[in-house]
Amino acid sequence: MTDTTERTARIDDLLARMTTKQKVGQLIQYFYFSLPAGAGEGIDPFISRQPQAVEAALAEGVVGSLLFVTDPAETNRLQKLAIEGNEHGIPLLFGFDVIHGLRTIFPVPIALAASWDADTIERAQTVAAREARAVGIHWAFAPMVDIARDARWGRIIEGAGEDPLLGSVVAAAQVRGFQGEELGASEHIVAGPKHFAGYGAALGGRDYDEVDLSDQEFWNTCLPPFKAAIDAGAGNIMSAYMDLNGVPASGNHWLLTEVLRDALGFEGFVVTDANAAKDLETHHFAADAADAAVRALNAGVDMEMGIFQPAFANLIEAIDDGRVDTARVDEAVRRILVVKEKLGLFEQPYVDEADARRVLADPAHRDEAQRAAERSAVLLRNEGGILPLDPDSLGSVAVIGPLATSQRDTLGPWVFDFDLGETVTIAEGIATRLAGKASVVVEQGVAEPKRTFPSMFEQFGDTSPSAPADFDADAALDRAVRAATDADVAIVVLGEQQDMIGENASRSDLSLPGDQQRLLEAVVATGTRVVLVLMNGRPLDIRWAAENVPGILDVWYPGTRGGSAVASLLFGDTAPAGKLPFTWPRTVGQVPIHHAITRSHAPQNQDKRYWNEESTPLFPFGHGLGYTSFEYAEVRVDAERVGLDGTVTVSVDVANTGDRDGVEVVQLYLHQRFGTSSRPLRQLAAFERVEIAAGQTETVAFRIGPDERRYWSAATRDWVLDATVFDVWVGGDANAQAHAEFTVG
Repeated sequence: MTDTTERTARIDDLLARMTTKQKVGQLIQYFYFSLPAGAGEGIDPFISRQPQAVEAALAEGVVGSLLFVTDPAETNRLQKLAIEGNEHGIPLLFGFDVIHGLRTIFPVPIALAASWDADTIERAQTVAAREARAVGIHWAFAPMVDIARDARWGRIIEGAGEDPLLGSVVAAAQVRGFQGEELGASEHIVAGPKHFAGYGAALGGRDYDEVDLSDQEFWNTCLPPFKAAIDAGAGNIMSAYMDLNGVPASGNHWLLTEVLRDALGFEGFVVTDANAAKDLETHHFAADAADAAVRALNAGVDMEMGIFQPAFANLIEAIDDGRVDTARVDEAVRRILVVKEKLGLFEQPYVDEADARRVLADPAHRDEAQRAAERSAVLLRNEGGILPLDPDSLGSVAVIGPLATSQRDTLGPWVFDFDLGETVTIAEGIATRLAGKASVVVEQGVAEPKRTFPSMFEQFGDTSPSAPADFDADAALDRAVRAATDADVAIVVLGEQQDMIGENASRSDLSLPGDQQRLLEAVVATGTRVVLVLMNGRPLDIRWAAENVPGILDVWYPGTRGGSAVASLLFGDTAPAGKLPFTWPRTVGQVPIHHAITRSHAPQNQDKRYWNEESTPLFPFGHGLGYTSFEYAEVRVDAERVGLDGTVTVSVDVANTGDRDGVEVVQLYLHQRFGTSSRPLRQLAAFERVEIAAGQTETVAFRIGPDERRYWSAATRDWVLDATVFDVWVGGDANAQAHAEFTVG
């Protein structure tokens, strides 16, 4: 028999022998919390009772999956309980939020997207998958592929920014990294793209709030990254929390069946976000928890992620009274068992604990994390060529700012199994790089700011450092100013602490938190050369800095070896080549903002939409400088006219006009002049990351065919290809100037 035939026979046999209660158990995933030492006060009582309740369910053989377990000995213990408690020996599927690493922490996802480098992204998630699988994790709740155009939304940090093409490339690379060549590949895990669908468009950027999304935005912008992830083989999709156009996503049959299954061709299993099935009652959509379970399952959900008292426990009664078809239950159970079988869990459910320790300690993983951090950084400003700094010409360096020495903030949010002891802060990285060359003075300058409303993770002890009760703000500022005054250069490290962004971390403004702006202005006022290093996961209001600080390097939250990577970039051992994955607004009043706007009325006044300040962004989408310069020649198109299904090749010569080798992300933007619908003035249609030696020229070519021109039109409520004229721009960001055109039809 073929593998597929054997798998089908095994699962058919299991389904025939399983009771209704056992089947429903496979559709339930429980959190299993291992609370940190000292935790307890203020902990939700449901959470504190989780271990006992879950283990009782395991003993009955009615649990399909667990999440939040990372200790290999514990995964083995719980797996043994599940297998012995289930008369059919069905193993557990262990899931975890492996977002940007497990033990080795990589730059946050928005940073990886800023590399515009699918290879770097795939390699990062390959390491994450290897570490996860070694400890017994089989499934990541990642990648997050929601398009985000409102920087107030905290979860912008987990995605790839504003553009569907870049988002699609990043999504596919992450799925390949997590899963390998196929689902079940050795040392790999199941990828779980999320949140289906539209979650990134929450009103006002307020996490969890409703989403009103037009049809054209849904099909043209929201769905492409999901389609790319599915085409790359993603084994799981997570449904979203919020209402989508008035219908909760986790109870939306049109969304989860007609779109996800029929239109996108997804064949894996669907899991809810935490409590999202039960929350159908909270939405005032379902009458009660039992109704919520029925509506979620019938809509297309296969597994409920529940913290406590899952709604899906009510499915047994619903099956008995005919509200749920047994064929639908078997379909959901089958999808989950197929994944367990493909992963080889029936044959090898346990992990080698000694091997897990070896894998987690692999130094090659830390090297890969540093490489990713170096490739993700974006040089926003470099007036007068202040960067790179020459370490041999420096006698003293001041490293200033509350984030410069914070190990936890260097890692960023959405990490839970990290090792702070091996985390290199920016201050440490600089000091190590300058050892024996220049003195380094480190000053905090200002107190770490605090959130008005605490982080959802605070009860688990996962917060950024706080200033001691006796912190003297005036004295700290004075010390920082003196250090800057006495230094040859001041490196000021500012941004948001890691608990100020992520889930449940939306903001109503984008200013530098706390007294950081005051600190920056005081340091600049000393007259010492200043470089601003930003740690962030969204654009911040740095209008003043963009006029007064010559060097600005965005390093995001760079991960385990972040400090080493930042030092390498600042002192020229490597050069920044990252590009912004979003449009950087001047002020919060401009959001949501993105590059792919339509021409609309009075385009000559596009930069004057607000009467009080420019409507243009501070930095355009795709912006990013390096330590060399590039020039673009005229754009060439190999055919002036092609048929509706035709393809043109667009090519351009890009010259490195500097004296240093460099990397340029060459970007191609399209505009359709007329047709069935209005189309964006500039829509990213292709890009390539190109290495160009100093003084050399490289020819970059792109093929633009029907797939790059097709779009979903609200006029026809279908996909269309128009006979029209296309403008083409090629350059280093969305303001590209090299232009050509071609005609279709």
